[in-house]
Amino acid sequence: MNLSLTLQNVARHLPGRPAVSWEAGALSYAALEDQVQRIAGGLLRRHGLQPSMRVALAMENCPEYLPALYGVWRAGLAAVPMNNKLHPREMAWIADVYKTLRPYEIDHLACVTGKPLTAGGIRGRVEATGRGAQYVLREFFRHPEDVKLAGLSGALEGKTVVIQGLGNVGYHAAKFLSEEDGVKIIAIVEWDGALIHEAGLPVEAVRQHMNKHGGVKGFPGAQYESNGAACLEMACDILVPAAMEGQITAQNADRLQAPLIAESANGPVTFEADEKLRARGVVILPDIFVNAGGVVVSYFEWIKNLSHIHLGRMDRRLDEMRGERIVHALEVMTGKKVTDDIRTELSTGADELDLVRSGLDDTMRTAYQEISEELHREAHITDFRTAAFVVALQKIAHTYAEMGR
Repeated sequence: MNLSLTLQNVARHLPGRPAVSWEAGALSYAALEDQVQRIAGGLLRRHGLQPSMRVALAMENCPEYLPALYGVWRAGLAAVPMNNKLHPREMAWIADVYKTLRPYEIDHLACVTGKPLTAGGIRGRVEATGRGAQYVLREFFRHPEDVKLAGLSGALEGKTVVIQGLGNVGYHAAKFLSEEDGVKIIAIVEWDGALIHEAGLPVEAVRQHMNKHGGVKGFPGAQYESNGAACLEMACDILVPAAMEGQITAQNADRLQAPLIAESANGPVTFEADEKLRARGVVILPDIFVNAGGVVVSYFEWIKNLSHIHLGRMDRRLDEMRGERIVHALEVMTGKKVTDDIRTELSTGADELDLVRSGLDDTMRTAYQEISEELHREAHITDFRTAAFVVALQKIAHTYAEMGR
């Protein structure tokens, strides 16, 4: 649910009208903690914060944390997943408030997700959205009929990518695609410009440069372009907008050269631009699906909190024992000693991160297959976005019909 509350409305409706500044960056650590805890308490009293409830929370594009939190409180809904403005620290604060006010609730950690590992979080949550985008592109290139729709051919390896935004989502997507799939990140677009390198940019090095200097300008070994937005129009195989909404509009849609767009941000393509791009045959993988990885892994964290056990705890050692037996059987049958790397690969049980990645991969692949099947089955459906909505609505309709409502 997208909740748009202005800072003025939040400040006006907060209980007691606290005398704090709501300007960007004005809240001190102590003030921020105090306000988050107060709002979490209000959510709890309004039955809007409890382990049994889950609802997606989308924040408006502002640097403050509290407007969306209070918006959920006002709506009487449950605040659950972390997003780009709510970080693990704040989610831990909220969980602590719930535990303090409901000390008898053994499932208190399940009231929010995106928590630190030390407070009931789950491995793989930080990378989840970018990792999910990677899995989507992998699955896309497993379907030759879909690849053909975009006018492309072959596998994902070697494809050229322009990515906008090297924040959490863009960074992980670019890093995994380049390091694990052989994709060439030929341009990275950021707030202060863009970097271009036809042979492929070293994503990790660029990220470290940004952490140190605050932007991409000055990065050695690459061409710098001050007009970053113009780099969205570069010739490439895949365009990955992973920054803000409304970046591809009716004004620049006709100049885009990428035949495939993977929407890793929320709403990066406007309605008018979407119509123009589809008319030209550009394939758009929609944000409602591509950037769902974070929500998926938040669900895994919720399940972990409700079950009170780490993923893999019950079967990891059993898997290792079975692997050792397979290695022993191979050695007996062949009369040769198995190499150390093969032994390690066969006899290492899956840990929590392995299982999270496996579950996310399966979720994204299965969802893609459902969407693709719907796209090719119905002649009147001509794009992935419509197919995704149809699949979702059909599931809701079938559930209502089966439940007799």
